Amino acid sequence: MAKKLLITEKPSVAMEFAKVLKINTARKDGYLESEEWIVTWCVGHLVTMSYPEKYDENLKLWRLDTLPFLPNEYKYEVIPSVEKQFNIIKELLCREDVGTIYVSTDSGREGEYIYRLVDQMVGVHDKNKKRVWIDSQTEEEIIRGIKEAKDLSEYDSLSDSAYLRAKEDYLIGINFSRLLSIIYGRRIANKINQDKVVISVGRVMTCVLGMVVEREREIRNFVKTKYYKILGEFGDKDSSFKAEWKVSEKSKYYESLKLYNETGFKKEEDAKEFIISLQNKSAIVEEVKKSKQKENAPLLFNLAEIQNECTKRFKIKPDETLNIIQNLYEKKLVTYPRTDARVLSTAVAKEINKNLNGIAKGFKDEEVQEYIQKMLQEKYSTNLIKTKYVNDSKITDHYAITPTGQGYENYDKLPQLHKDVYKIIVKRFIAIFYPPAEFNKVSVTINVDNELFTTSQKVCVNKGYLEVLKSSQDKKEDGENSEILKTLKKGQQVQVVNYEPKEAETNPPTRYNSGSMILAMENAGKLIEDEELREQIKGAGIGTSATRAEIIKKLEKIKYIEINSKTQIITPTDFGEIIYDVVKMSMPDMLNPKLTASWEKGLEMVANKEIASNEFMEKLEKYINQKFDKLIVKR
Repeated sequence: MAKKLLITEKPSVAMEFAKVLKINTARKDGYLESEEWIVTWCVGHLVTMSYPEKYDENLKLWRLDTLPFLPNEYKYEVIPSVEKQFNIIKELLCREDVGTIYVSTDSGREGEYIYRLVDQMVGVHDKNKKRVWIDSQTEEEIIRGIKEAKDLSEYDSLSDSAYLRAKEDYLIGINFSRLLSIIYGRRIANKINQDKVVISVGRVMTCVLGMVVEREREIRNFVKTKYYKILGEFGDKDSSFKAEWKVSEKSKYYESLKLYNETGFKKEEDAKEFIISLQNKSAIVEEVKKSKQKENAPLLFNLAEIQNECTKRFKIKPDETLNIIQNLYEKKLVTYPRTDARVLSTAVAKEINKNLNGIAKGFKDEEVQEYIQKMLQEKYSTNLIKTKYVNDSKITDHYAITPTGQGYENYDKLPQLHKDVYKIIVKRFIAIFYPPAEFNKVSVTINVDNELFTTSQKVCVNKGYLEVLKSSQDKKEDGENSEILKTLKKGQQVQVVNYEPKEAETNPPTRYNSGSMILAMENAGKLIEDEELREQIKGAGIGTSATRAEIIKKLEKIKYIEINSKTQIITPTDFGEIIYDVVKMSMPDMLNPKLTASWEKGLEMVANKEIASNEFMEKLEKYINQKFDKLIVKR
């Protein structure tokens, strides 16, 4: 009987598959084997693209006359440190008794690339190849993934996209790092008193550096501007409320040059003069608006959102968050982490009670158990099908990160930080089953001689989902007003207690922290001014959920940025700013999210079979050649 060979991305994942496949034999050197199955593993990437000197020894030297480097065929090589495991997999792939290969590397573009490179290097042509695509490492999901495995060829377009992503990063990194280093390296070295400087340029990395430097310069060049708001206090000394003046078309100051903005004056004396003009004038209630508002729980976490949340709460870097959630995934506690989706699929939503029941039975956390007990007592619906939390059109490879309701045999051994992150994911998940938070809002407008003062008060009357997410989501009531607002009627005259000018000032933009940077990268398409292009590349940020944390880590490693270990605030280094200036002067579009996001969109189109691989490569090579022509002429 022909054997089945299953290949995972990591040894720990292979062990989970081996348990499910009931391979109880002793672990051999680099694989496990039973009568029916062989399970082996990669250790991340086993194969990489060769550097230019492997094509030609002369290309080791960085010279203009050998650029741009655009090979007709690409060379690949086994990474020396993992050559032993590569050879084990090679031997297993070539075994005559192996009839079917089950590719079980991570279910995403990078996981696909890891296996395809091995397959290419070995040259496997005479085997049946299947692709296992799973959303979690629970036993039932692994069984389903193997049972429903599709022919590997169905993922060829994803593989094409993966190869192109690697080629794009390789060509842009090598060509422009070499070119800019040759043209500007000596000049920068002299500036910073170094013998030699290498300029590192990357498709995503350089764009992120640009975002950091531009934000820092905005802050540095920001000049605070003082202005003066007007507050009125109405009612009486025992029961009063404050309201803020805002210019309206009725106001004598409408479009006045004395105003800084619609709520304040440029000069304190003008604010005081305005107050004097209101003395002894009647205050009439012009409008009272009462409304009920509902607010639903936020969408579930994708990787960018949970990375941002963990940076805010625990002051940890995005790559650490990813490592933690990857560990939770491998311990069967949560679903696949590298996802951009914040919703569930219809198929998953139909089975979601399994997850809830698993949490109810297995997660021994008092707070979470109280929330679940309330769900049961109040008979909250678990039918999510027609809610905003289920949307098949917003899912590409994987749905949102959710707790599986399994894996609790592994929970107690987790480090405390891992437990804390898991609990955040559980609470966000439970919150979507709770009713909306409900608020009563009262908005009041007071008219004093056609000058309008407004205030509002928002009171939570039913916490709903805020019971679960109160620690991070609880809303404060607006304003400092008393019960008096509820008693006011339109046309009623109210007593003026006093008016006062209140000094205010404009604030600079805030610096990115490592979490908000991830979100900014995910939403970079929104920074594009051209509306048509913004719509065209909608949903394409810069980088992917799997790579963004590594990009930030690399920028820190090569000393282009610094990240404060306590606050996670990101600032550019002096060196990073010098590199930014060189890129800005020579090839400014590399700093623009528009270029990077459009390339990312192109890769997505290849994966979706909307454009052919050769079309993408032609555009890439044309871009590189045109840039070289311009830069060499400039020189």
